[in-house]
Amino acid sequence: MRRFLHLYQYFGPALLTPLAAWAWWRHDGGNGPLAALALGVPILHAYVVPGIGTNVLGMWAFNTRLRLGKFRPQHGFVFGSATAVLTLPCMGAPDPAPGLAAIAVTAFCVGAVLLAVNWLYDALALKHGILEVYNQPFADGAGPAAIAADYVPWFFGLFGLIHGAGLRMAEGVLLNAPSATLALALGAALVAATITLPALAYVAASYLRHGHSGCRPLARRTVQAQNS
Repeated sequence: MRRFLHLYQYFGPALLTPLAAWAWWRHDGGNGPLAALALGVPILHAYVVPGIGTNVLGMWAFNTRLRLGKFRPQHGFVFGSATAVLTLPCMGAPDPAPGLAAIAVTAFCVGAVLLAVNWLYDALALKHGILEVYNQPFADGAGPAAIAADYVPWFFGLFGLIHGAGLRMAEGVLLNAPSATLALALGAALVAATITLPALAYVAASYLRHGHSGCRPLARRTVQAQNS
């Protein structure tokens, strides 16, 4: 599994990025702006949030050969390409006039899928030493699944809810009037929402659960300290 994860971080995005671009372009009837939105938002998001988490806050670290500080430079494409592929089956048929029910169903589906898949992926990456996360469960000596559970619902589940809803609403605009300029504006708003709202939710949940923001790296307690 460790070897697979090491290989996937390079071969995965190399295969899935063009596949996702083609699949979304075909799904939306050759609508380039929508395809760019579906792929571009998670790619950009995965450069900003993990980049800050690793090289600014020091909360995470990637143990890979290719790194910029503690951050792997291809990470945006690792997450973004897989997210675009996983999101597409949740969309169903293109909808030029989505109602609230359609938006809610899409949001829930994307959120649930991304939460489940990324929980499993991060737990495996933590278990095999590819990823390190210095949060409260880590400091308490918890296992990989519990460490990942501290942040996955917000940075992946809530991200998925926002991203899925945003894509469904964007269909109502861009299917009727494809526009690269409008797609860029919608993408910027969606990226801003997926960066700020999950981060705020994570901080609020961390204060409730642990009594602190969860934005400061913690050292793992020693056995002696735990028993004292």
